[in-house]
Amino acid sequence: MKNFLNILLTIRWQDLVDILVNSYILFRLYVLFRHTNAFRILVGIASLWVIQEVAASLGLILTSWALQAITAAAAIIIIVVFRNEIRTALQARNLKNFLWGSPLMEKTSAVQLLADTFFQMGKKRMGALAVFPGKEDLSELVHGGIPWDGRVSQEMLMSIFWPRNPVHDGAAVIEGDKITQVGVLLPLSQRTDLPTFYGTRHRAAAGLAERSDALVVVVSEERGRVSVAKQQWIRPISKPEEVAHLLEDHLGTDHEKDVNYRRREMGKLTLAALLSLVIMTAVWFGFTRGGDTLIAVDVPIELVNRPPQYQILETSANKVHLQLHGSSALVKSMRPEQINVRIDLSKAEEGRNVFALTQESIQLPPGVFFNAVSPTTVEVVLDVPATKSVPVQVDWTGRLPDDLILTEVQVIPSEVQVVGGKTILKDVHTLYTTPVRLGTITQSGELSVPIIVSPSSLKLASSENERVRILFTVAKRAAPTAPPAGKPRETAG
Repeated sequence: MKNFLNILLTIRWQDLVDILVNSYILFRLYVLFRHTNAFRILVGIASLWVIQEVAASLGLILTSWALQAITAAAAIIIIVVFRNEIRTALQARNLKNFLWGSPLMEKTSAVQLLADTFFQMGKKRMGALAVFPGKEDLSELVHGGIPWDGRVSQEMLMSIFWPRNPVHDGAAVIEGDKITQVGVLLPLSQRTDLPTFYGTRHRAAAGLAERSDALVVVVSEERGRVSVAKQQWIRPISKPEEVAHLLEDHLGTDHEKDVNYRRREMGKLTLAALLSLVIMTAVWFGFTRGGDTLIAVDVPIELVNRPPQYQILETSANKVHLQLHGSSALVKSMRPEQINVRIDLSKAEEGRNVFALTQESIQLPPGVFFNAVSPTTVEVVLDVPATKSVPVQVDWTGRLPDDLILTEVQVIPSEVQVVGGKTILKDVHTLYTTPVRLGTITQSGELSVPIIVSPSSLKLASSENERVRILFTVAKRAAPTAPPAGKPRETAG
């Protein structure tokens, strides 16, 4: 229990977001594919994968390999065989429906479909007459109908009441989600209080409503107005929602079925969402907290946000030794570029600065944690850039032949401009060329040799002065004078 609480205390807000995002992705995949054959196969593949992991943990090597091969082959087969079904499931009218759409929201009830269709007919000035029977039998009141037995759809209703369709002048009888008869003739109302602009369709609707408990919807061909008749009243309706409400009240049982269906579906979706959250939480803990592994790596130090007026002269370390720990799977998949050690120089000052390496200085991939670092501090020396004129001197090595003497040397240019830190330039008084061997000189001449700039933090102001010309003159060395001949050598005492 104590270990579990310690794990909970180490969870970051990023980890919670990670779990929730992946849980939602899993839930959306379930919503999109749950009514497809591909989903059932996916469930089977997932079950095989779980069994394969169990077999591997029990040491069943052959069984584990066989199940792994079957799972891989099945994953490829499902993509090939069910590609059309997968494409259909992923198709959406817009991104909002793909990411947020719910089957309950997308499912349009039969009454709403009918209401929208009637108003669509009104806009197109397409006359229509639809009868929704109640509990009473209408067989003795209507006649002349043609059996249809087709499912209700907008396209079906539009085709039935298309002006050139032979049955468009009659009524369509709709029971549940099916159109049972078309071209039905209804009894006309004999009432004298109906508006004079009501035509045959309106009088037929009122006539059947007066004689039965049926509800009749009529669409005017001349005005495009939708009206509803029931019992002794008939009135125009201005919104599809009102028609849908009247139909729901009239049909009653279908409305209860729709409500119960929605409740069942909502329960299934809620359960699926909770299972997605549980599965992703278990997977996250398995990846980030399972099989803790310790690893040591050497990482270069990055110095960032250096103030432009300063120059880095020296650092006490160029890389650090890190000890990291995390789950075995995450540690094995870790790449070198995912580990960074950065020192922020934005608040550094001229001279020696000491920076402590803390958790904030070290960037690690998710699920990998910092354990120890060596060294724990890094010294960085900053200086202000400056320019100084420094004389150049030839670095002679060896010796001239015995019969020669160097009489004159000229270096062109004799001084060069050096750029570097002000503190370092104070101690630089002379620059030397690369070594020039005197033993190779036999006569006067000229040499072009590069300049050695030391220390390495310095550089020449102009790349044209990286080499100097050495003009030198040599002469024959005078022979030593011999003593006069015949003069006796003096001896002591």
